[in-house]
Amino acid sequence: MEDKLSTASKDVLVHIVKLAQKAGMKGEHGDWKEFLKFFDKKFGSSMSDPSKRTADDLRAFVLSFKEKEDINYFARLMKSHTNREKVKQLLKGQDTESPEQRLVHLTLEHPHYSLSYSFPSHEEEWFVTKFGKKAKGKTSNTLLAVDCEMVLCEDGTEALVKICMVDRDLQIKLHEFVNPGKPVADYRTHITGVSAKDLEGVTFSIKDIQKSMRKLLSRGEILVGHSLSNDLKAMKVDHAIVIDTSFIFKYGDESTRRRPSLNDLCKTVLGYELRKKGASHNCVDDACAAMKLVLAKIENGNDDVIPVAQPDVPEVEKAKLLVHRIPNDLASEELKQVICGDFTIEIQASKNGKGKNYSAFAIFENPQEALNAYENLQGEENKDSYGRPQKLVSVQLKSGLTSAIYVRKMTLDNSPSQVSAKRSSQTETSGGELKRLKTDHSEEVLEGSSCVDHELEIKRLKKLVEERDEEISRQQNILTALTRKQGL
Repeated sequence: MEDKLSTASKDVLVHIVKLAQKAGMKGEHGDWKEFLKFFDKKFGSSMSDPSKRTADDLRAFVLSFKEKEDINYFARLMKSHTNREKVKQLLKGQDTESPEQRLVHLTLEHPHYSLSYSFPSHEEEWFVTKFGKKAKGKTSNTLLAVDCEMVLCEDGTEALVKICMVDRDLQIKLHEFVNPGKPVADYRTHITGVSAKDLEGVTFSIKDIQKSMRKLLSRGEILVGHSLSNDLKAMKVDHAIVIDTSFIFKYGDESTRRRPSLNDLCKTVLGYELRKKGASHNCVDDACAAMKLVLAKIENGNDDVIPVAQPDVPEVEKAKLLVHRIPNDLASEELKQVICGDFTIEIQASKNGKGKNYSAFAIFENPQEALNAYENLQGEENKDSYGRPQKLVSVQLKSGLTSAIYVRKMTLDNSPSQVSAKRSSQTETSGGELKRLKTDHSEEVLEGSSCVDHELEIKRLKKLVEERDEEISRQQNILTALTRKQGL
C-alpha cells in the first residue's frame, strides 16, 4: 500500500483521512487527533483539518494502520478515488480529445456527478474495476451500454434481478436474470417486467456479474447508461470511465433542475417512443437506447437545448391550479381572497403526515378560467423542478403577519392550449402594447402589495437556504454511508 500512497494525490489523501475520522478509526498511535499529537510535537492537533496538513502528514497517518482489515479498507478507497483522478488527469492532458472522451468529460463535469457517483465502494461486497495498463496514455474509445432492473426486498432495500449489456453495434454482450439473494416484497412487474416465475431456479448472482464486468471492462472501456449511477449501485461496481446520457444533453433552461427521462430523449433526439405509457421496462431496449443516444451525440454533436417534454395533461387537469406551501393557519376558504375567479377547493393529503404547510387544488370550470386567474396573480414567477410555471404570492394571515404561498400551473408554458388561452386573456392597448386584464376584486387583493415586496424577497432567500441545507444533508448522508465499515 505504501507504493500506492506515494502516488496518491493530496485530494485523495484528504478524502481518505476524513473518512477515517468519520468512522473513528484508530491506528498504532490512535485516531487522527491522537496521531497528530504524537507525530507533530510542535503543533499537535491544533491544526487538525486534513486539508491544511501536508500530503506527507496524511500518508504517515494512513501508514500507522497495521491491521490487515484496515489496510484493505484504505486500499479499496484509494483504488476508487485514484481511478477517478487518473481519468480526469488523462482527459485534461490530451492535446486532442475523441468524441467519446468528450462525453466522458461532460459527464464528469456535470454539477450532479459528485453526488450521484459517490459510492460506498470501500465495502467488501463492492468491486472496483482496474484502470488498466492499456489506458496508461489514453482512455479507450470502446463503448458498452448497460441497463438493470431492480425489485423491492422485504428488508426495505432494492436488489438487482435483471441486467443487459450491449456493444456499439447493439450486439448483446450480457443478458441475465439475477438471483436477488433475499426475500422480495414487490417485484414491480408493471415496471420491471419481471415476476417471481422468471426467477425460479436462477443462480446467477451479483458476484457473477462482477466477474463478467472484470472481463468486459478490463481495458478501460467506457460504460454507458441512463442515470448510470443507479445501475452501478445495483451491481455494486465502481467504474470510473462513464458516459451518463442524463448528463450529456442540455435540458430545459437553468431554472429547471430536472434531468431528462430516457423516453423523452428518445422522442426528441432519436425520433421514436421508447415505450408506451404504462408499459413495463425492457432492459435490452433501454441499454440499446442509451447507446443510440451516445452515437447520435457523437455523430451530430447536438448541443442544442432539449426542450422539457410536455406531459400529456387531460383537459380536466388543465382547469386546476396547484396551491402549495400553504401555512396551516391559513384556512382553505381564505384562498378565495387571494386567487380571483370562481373555483372549488380540494385539499391534498400530506405525504409526510402532519406538517407546517398543506397543499390544495383550485378547480375552475375550464382551462381558460384557470389561466386567467394565474395571470392575474401578482408575485415573483419561477419554475418547479419539472419546468412548470409558478408564482410566489403574498398573503395576509389573521395574526397580522404576512406569509407567501406558491400557485402553480398544471402544464408547461407554450403548449398550444396555454398560448391561445394566454392571448385571449390579454387586450391590445392603443399604443400596441399588451395589457393584462384585471378585475376589481384582484385590485383589492393587491392593494398595498408594495409594502411586502421586501418580505417576499426574504421568503425567497429563506427558500434558497432551505434547499441548500437539504442538499448538504443529502451529501452528509452519502458520506455517512461511505464511511460505514463492518465492526466499527
